[in-house]
Amino acid sequence: MTKADIINRIYERVGFSKKEATDVVEATFEIIKAQLEKGDKVKISGFGNFIIHGKQPRKGRNPQTGEEITIAGRKVLTFKPSQTLKKNMNADPAELEDADKLTVS
Repeated sequence: MTKADIINRIYERVGFSKKEATDVVEATFEIIKAQLEKGDKVKISGFGNFIIHGKQPRKGRNPQTGEEITIAGRKVLTFKPSQTLKKNMNADPAELEDADKLTVS
């Protein structure tokens, strides 16, 4: 699924115009990105958690020359799905038949 697919689904389900749906999706992603860039955890109930982990610098080797190098520390983004999402992913497809028809109230 792409961002355009998400925008189309919002347009179809909620009744926003395509421009409004695009603005909602863009604003949502910008808010999530800003929080993650600050190092904050983003928790979306029923979906999962986006967490930033720091990796320390470590020693490595250049595979071509065998020369020892230092691999710089970095931040890594991880996603941990919620129990609800895990349950739905492993559910019988017949149980989720109407899931695509859900509406937002």
